Amino acid sequence: QVILVESGGGAVQAGGSLRLSCAAAMTYKTYCTMGWLRQAPGKEREGVASILLDSGNTVYFEESVKGRFTISRDNVKKRLYLEMNNLIPEDTATYYCAADRGCRPYDVVSFDDRGQGTQVTVSS
Repeated sequence: QVILVESGGGAVQAGGSLRLSCAAAMTYKTYCTMGWLRQAPGKEREGVASILLDSGNTVYFEESVKGRFTISRDNVKKRLYLEMNNLIPEDTATYYCAADRGCRPYDVVSFDDRGQGTQVTVSS
């Protein structure tokens, strides 16, 4: 059963932008925290950012994305977003939406639910 559905990935040149979206229509109200993970070829999955759905408080896990990526949510549309600007080749990865019923923004890698991922490819 598909619970989280990502969209918005693609191929861009360095310096470009993408906006990822994650739909969670059936389960959004059960979640306290949502976030984004990514996995580059040959590397382990890593947390990118998370957000507490009620307060909107955010956590960014990688220094390299601070100032370039912005996580946000729309509690009416039941969607999570990741705005990615000034992309660099090192951002190339499969990006996953994740969600948890607990309020634990620092544990995004082990959240309850995860989507199937969307590919982001940044060329130099």
